Amino acid sequence: MRRAGLGEGGPPGNYVASGHSLYEEENEHLQEGLMPQTDRLHALLHCCIDIGNEIKYQNKMLGEMDSDFDSTGGLLGATIGRLKLISRGSQTKVYYYMLLFALFVFIVLYWVIKLR
Repeated sequence: MRRAGLGEGGPPGNYVASGHSLYEEENEHLQEGLMPQTDRLHALLHCCIDIGNEIKYQNKMLGEMDSDFDSTGGLLGATIGRLKLISRGSQTKVYYYMLLFALFVFIVLYWVIKLR
């Protein structure tokens, strides 16, 4: 049984040519339908690439900030250590001055009481 609409019954080349042209037309139609999607995919690809570049740049900046904060933290730690050393030294001097002042006051009071 032969179907008339499929190009059968004619020369064999006609069947292949007409079947090929149907598939080709269908493929072209599908390609036209895919073009806006392809454009969207290209835009999405470029957007993803831009996001990746921005992430790399931000990570680089964060790494530099981290090293800057580390060096600043070391500097502040050394400064605080020096301040503690200075404060310990000055407190002992203050205690000595207070002790000498109290001794002076006791000597003056002793002398004033003795002279009466």
